[in-house]
Amino acid sequence: MPKRNSVRFLMYSLSFMFLCLSIISVNYAQNGAGDLSGRYRGVFLIRDSTEVPFNFEIRNDQKVFFINSTEFFETGKATLVGDSVLIPIDQFDNILVFKKQNNNLKGVLRKQDGSGVPVAVTADRNILYRFQNSGAAVSSDISGTYDIVFHSTNGVDEKAVGLFKQQGSKLTGTFLRITGDSRYLEGITDGKNFKLSSFIGSSPGYYTGSIDKDGKITGEIIGARGSQKFTGVLNENAELPDPYSLTYLKKGYSKLDFIFPDLNGKKVSLSDPKFKNKVVIITITGSWCPNCIDEAAFLSPWYDKNKTRGVEAIAIHYERNTDPAYVSKVVGRFKKRFNIHYDQLIGGVADKQFVSESIPALNSFLAFPTIIFVNKKGEVAKIHTGYSGPATGEHYELFKKEFNAEIDVLLGE
Repeated sequence: MPKRNSVRFLMYSLSFMFLCLSIISVNYAQNGAGDLSGRYRGVFLIRDSTEVPFNFEIRNDQKVFFINSTEFFETGKATLVGDSVLIPIDQFDNILVFKKQNNNLKGVLRKQDGSGVPVAVTADRNILYRFQNSGAAVSSDISGTYDIVFHSTNGVDEKAVGLFKQQGSKLTGTFLRITGDSRYLEGITDGKNFKLSSFIGSSPGYYTGSIDKDGKITGEIIGARGSQKFTGVLNENAELPDPYSLTYLKKGYSKLDFIFPDLNGKKVSLSDPKFKNKVVIITITGSWCPNCIDEAAFLSPWYDKNKTRGVEAIAIHYERNTDPAYVSKVVGRFKKRFNIHYDQLIGGVADKQFVSESIPALNSFLAFPTIIFVNKKGEVAKIHTGYSGPATGEHYELFKKEFNAEIDVLLGE
């Protein structure tokens, strides 16, 4: 064959090959990712027999959103590999691993590195409800604010506040505890009984109970690792202890003395020049903590808007695994997700006693997150324990109002 014809034949062959590959790629995208899009009803099986439903959506771009009440919480992108569907949940270092059978998925929720005990889960496409209603008449309206008591086996009960809103048989709500809120809960009332659940990628939450003719609630939280009973009574004035009174400095202290490394290993302390004559917000946080996620979603854009006013911020992370590579991965993801531009420091392991020991000026440590306000002199002005996020409605709005008011006072000093 002449040389010119050989070259021409080779070019035709390559063009045909690339065309075939393009067709295969398009078909894979259409028959793979396209086949996954839609709304799903998932069900976790915890503690052998308890079913905890949740809802999620896979969009045409393969992005996955967990749906709880009015919130669409974005996680990773779904990937179809053969008959397997993988949904990474980087925020919590978890992954959903399914086998696909038509419109049904069956698999597990597990850690990305395969450690721990996996939780069985199934999901059905195009099923929009969460809990299936038995059809029993709704006996009462649970809407309102409640004094809640979480009962402990060691005899130390915990006061909380329940916020519920009912429309027909649909029920939404949350619980406020001194450590933070339960975020967005969604469920139903069924006769005199109620059910609520939530899932954003960490561990599924399930709340069930009943309300009697006098309006008293009796219920139970059921999780993968245990359960806890609670009771409640309607009280529109129900409230928690003042979050600014729970954590404070020990006698003799006025400042915090710490030195922690950032993600690059650089040691950072409040005595560094960048914090001199600045108001500093310190948050004690963790990438694994749902309330810390809500706090970062508020604090990151707030900092970008206010940093030119003479404000700095520091996040001190306490993580469940202190392996340097792991910490770099999860804190790096946290920083990227919330577009954080303030210092991210590594405090150590996510243990309350450890936090107290690593920041010895604190009288104790009760909750992730805890926010510490530092004035221009480097002195601690206020400490806020826990976090009431957007699911708490007016409580969240009050927090933001108080937060901004405190910053204004400190900047004016």
